[in-house]
Amino acid sequence: MKAILIHPRDNVAVALEDLKKGDQIQAGEHTVTLAEDVARGHKVALTAIEQGAHIVKYGCVIGEATAPIAAGSWVHTHNVHTQLSEGGEYKYDHQVYPMPETAPRTFMGYRRKDGRAAIRNEIWIIPTVGCVNSIAQQLVRENQDLVKGSIDGIYTFAHPFGCSQLGADHAQTRKVLADLVRHPNAGGVLVLSLGCENLTQEQFREELGSWDEDRVKFLVCQEVPDEIEAGSALLKELAAFASGFVREPIPASELVVGMKCGGSDGLSGITANPTVGRFSDRLIALGGTTVLTEVPEMFGAESLLFNRCKDEATFREAVEMVDKFKEYFVSHGQVVYENPSPGNKAGGITTLEDKSCGCVQKGGSAQVSAVLAYGDQVTKKGLNLLSGPGNDLVSSTDLTAAGCHMILFTTGRGTPFGAPAPTVKISTNTALYEKKKGWIDFNAGTVAEGEPLDEAGERLLDFVIEIASGKKTRTEEKGYREISIFKDGVVL
Repeated sequence: MKAILIHPRDNVAVALEDLKKGDQIQAGEHTVTLAEDVARGHKVALTAIEQGAHIVKYGCVIGEATAPIAAGSWVHTHNVHTQLSEGGEYKYDHQVYPMPETAPRTFMGYRRKDGRAAIRNEIWIIPTVGCVNSIAQQLVRENQDLVKGSIDGIYTFAHPFGCSQLGADHAQTRKVLADLVRHPNAGGVLVLSLGCENLTQEQFREELGSWDEDRVKFLVCQEVPDEIEAGSALLKELAAFASGFVREPIPASELVVGMKCGGSDGLSGITANPTVGRFSDRLIALGGTTVLTEVPEMFGAESLLFNRCKDEATFREAVEMVDKFKEYFVSHGQVVYENPSPGNKAGGITTLEDKSCGCVQKGGSAQVSAVLAYGDQVTKKGLNLLSGPGNDLVSSTDLTAAGCHMILFTTGRGTPFGAPAPTVKISTNTALYEKKKGWIDFNAGTVAEGEPLDEAGERLLDFVIEIASGKKTRTEEKGYREISIFKDGVVL
């Protein structure tokens, strides 16, 4: 198969391989001869399309033709424009879809003292201010001897914030860092402060509320003669505590999995994203939880999610989440459709509607059970929508802070970064999987080669269970762990 018709209503097909002028393709009931070269992941017109007519993909309008397009022609940014604007009204048209039947599953995880499940038993050093990043990194380097037995690693997450911030930015930094301290994958946490920053240790303790004094330790570097000596002593105490946790069977219903995409291409919405969607439905059918973020990459496809909200109250929360993000764009003098990225366009994504319709495929067909603000933590099972931007590092940090045990990250072009939570890279095409084996964990490109999506989703569920049970991701093997915190306001 050289090209695929995603939905019977579509007037474009997507090339599954590089096609040449004169090639003939069969897509659904259409047979067309290419009028020009069309690269893999890009669109080809199946019928003549008049100027001003809709371009339809995924059964949805993804833009309008800016010039007449002949059958067999390449359809992309040179002849298509978005129809999005900052406005929009939404009507709740509740839709319910059946969930797949899935046999109960377990993974080998850790059971915390408070009853929560974890898939890693690590020691984390959380800097409350960027000034102590280097100290935290030195503590990690000099205490690797503590990584033994059931302790999976020692990590810190550098960031430039915690001082010279005001208002909402200061509150967001405090909230996200506290969320990371609470994360179940950390068996022990050292909160590392300088001593003169805006984010005082007193503020941070207040944000945390209650904590287990065996699991969480605090160090103010300005208050001790030798911060490396003092920090190392506290890490030894944390390691002694964390070493008491061992893996045991835990129901898959306790897993919380984040879903994210980046470096997307024209196959993202055809292979990897719907594979993640099939996985999401399966995990939810088991009683588990998935979390979908990247609000700006819902623009143009938001109704596909809104109509699956479990009730009108949840629908209103979802609409408010999208409207607030649009207001954020407008308040900075930006249009909401300044997307896709150059890399996305090179991969075949033409408009934000095109990107969004592919992006939301990760949400499968389950009901939306909850809508979370930036920095909120998951409290309800099922499919959660989490407010956050499309930026890979910011949104992946957001997912980790929400309590996701791991993140499924689909990509058509590849990226090496890793979040604090294990980050599973899923390729949209086999060529990327074979080229970047040091980056990619799972190949969904097989869907373009004939693997049914349900089989790919089941295969991904098996792989997630392996990762949850201790198998390391490529980013974990390399030690790639990064965070980025959302910022909007003044820096003093």
